[in-house]
Amino acid sequence: MRVLKQILAVAAVSLVGNRAVVAVQGNPWLALAIGMATAVAAVLAYEWVVRRTEGRSVTELARDGAGARIVRGMVIGLALFAAVIANIAFMGGYHVHGSGSMSGMVGLFGFMATAAVTEELLFRGLLFRLVEERLGTWLSLLLSGMLFGLMHLLNPDASLWGATAIAIQAGFMLAACYAATRNLWVPIGLHFGWNFAAAGIFGVVVSGNGESKGLLDATTSGPTLLSGGDFGPEGSLYAVAAGLVLTAVFLWQAHRRGRIVPRRRAVGAPAASVTVS
Repeated sequence: MRVLKQILAVAAVSLVGNRAVVAVQGNPWLALAIGMATAVAAVLAYEWVVRRTEGRSVTELARDGAGARIVRGMVIGLALFAAVIANIAFMGGYHVHGSGSMSGMVGLFGFMATAAVTEELLFRGLLFRLVEERLGTWLSLLLSGMLFGLMHLLNPDASLWGATAIAIQAGFMLAACYAATRNLWVPIGLHFGWNFAAAGIFGVVVSGNGESKGLLDATTSGPTLLSGGDFGPEGSLYAVAAGLVLTAVFLWQAHRRGRIVPRRRAVGAPAASVTVS
């Protein structure tokens, strides 16, 4: 019941906010405002329901240092996706046809902010964290990553391979990021930086959601395993490889910092303690 209340509180804000952003896509500044407002509302809803149901301070969303952590995650996400595009371009699969739409980029900023915040709160803040308390870091990472990938099967140009790629490169990577940092700001920033780089800057399809009108007017072509096909570059082997490398780095950091939670062997055994950086 506790978990259901938490999920419903954040999901309700996410659903209303996402629909509102989509409804005003023709007005980029309104989309930006609604997107940012939804992100803030989702954070407040998460904090409220966690305090109410768990009776603790919400350390994973601590305000101290939040800005720097978001920026750190954004830089990682932007750089990682730029590396993916560079590899696809090197193989002749990414084509820039000219400048895109500045207003479109503004609207995408709000849309991607909403998506990054709400998805990280639901999948890493709730699902991964709560499952980890019982099953440990490894199984929680596997299960939450798979569910994150399956969710993307609902997208218009989704494919089983695309959902699998998302599970590996994003579901695993973002869970590992949370395990290493024990806060949600870095994975939120990373998630946003990756998505905004894809749609808002490089103008490519994001997770099978159709064409994006970002800073550049661009398309991809070539074999699906190299370009991602209709699903977008996230369905390419370059994106999967990049996500796997970063997953390994984050898990190494989590291990070095003593933040890998073991599977709970006995009912009532205390959960492993972790610290927040």
